[in-house]
Amino acid sequence: MTSGLKASGELRMGMAASPASAGLAWTLVGQRLLSWGLGEDARYDAHLILAELVANAVAVTPVGGSITLHCRRDADGVVLGIADSCPGLPRDPPPVVELELEDLDLSEESFDDNGGWGLTLVAALSADCGVTPLDSGGKVVWARLRS
Repeated sequence: MTSGLKASGELRMGMAASPASAGLAWTLVGQRLLSWGLGEDARYDAHLILAELVANAVAVTPVGGSITLHCRRDADGVVLGIADSCPGLPRDPPPVVELELEDLDLSEESFDDNGGWGLTLVAALSADCGVTPLDSGGKVVWARLRS
């Protein structure tokens, strides 16, 4: 695991590509956001955004691989990102819509697998979001928090 705090206040930390990394990412970012004076609403949105970004990165990373958390503050606010080694870019999220219960597959075998809405949630909660390809062949999926 690697970590570093850049002089600019950027937090960058490598972590295992595991669903448990969402909790670690939130602990680190939550403390950083508190120290920057962000309110409860922004921290709540950041928590949901991080959970989705980590889940997506973990899903495309081979077992035993790693992902990297990015959190930085700049003149325009706070940007959260998760880097993975997968060169594939995520599909554009579907438009934000209100789901009805009948839209979900509630069968026992699919009850918790109604995915595909994570980036829509990220887009709805953030001021801006996107994907930045890395020279290494991977990418950073990022979101800018609303101020």
